[in-house]
Amino acid sequence: MKRTRLLNSELSYAISRVGHTASITVCDAGLPIPADVKRIDLAIERGYPSFVKTLDVILSEMMVEEIIVASEIHLKNPEVFQAMMDICQQHEMQPVVTEVPHEEFKRLTQDSEVIVRTGECTPYANVILKSGVVF
Repeated sequence: MKRTRLLNSELSYAISRVGHTASITVCDAGLPIPADVKRIDLAIERGYPSFVKTLDVILSEMMVEEIIVASEIHLKNPEVFQAMMDICQQHEMQPVVTEVPHEEFKRLTQDSEVIVRTGECTPYANVILKSGVVF
């Protein structure tokens, strides 16, 4: 049995396959997911698992050099944005933060290797994680 925090085998496998600068999107329950991008659907019910908890576990396994968020998050969901920044710091990461309009964010998700859907039901709780390197 694995000793690390992440127990979901499909998600663990997806992270292990992501190369430098490739991306994984972590999203709320409402973000449209392009048909041609692999989906890992963790959503069980409203709010579970939460976006913040899911991101925390993913960052325990993945090095991230850049995050992309919708600029609307600052007005509509500043608590989740702050939680993202806190989690990055807890995992000793200081990624570049790129902000784009939500419509552009949705377009950028098409380039993700995988999209992880959570049960989060708060606005703009979405992030694109660009993989970094550990050396």
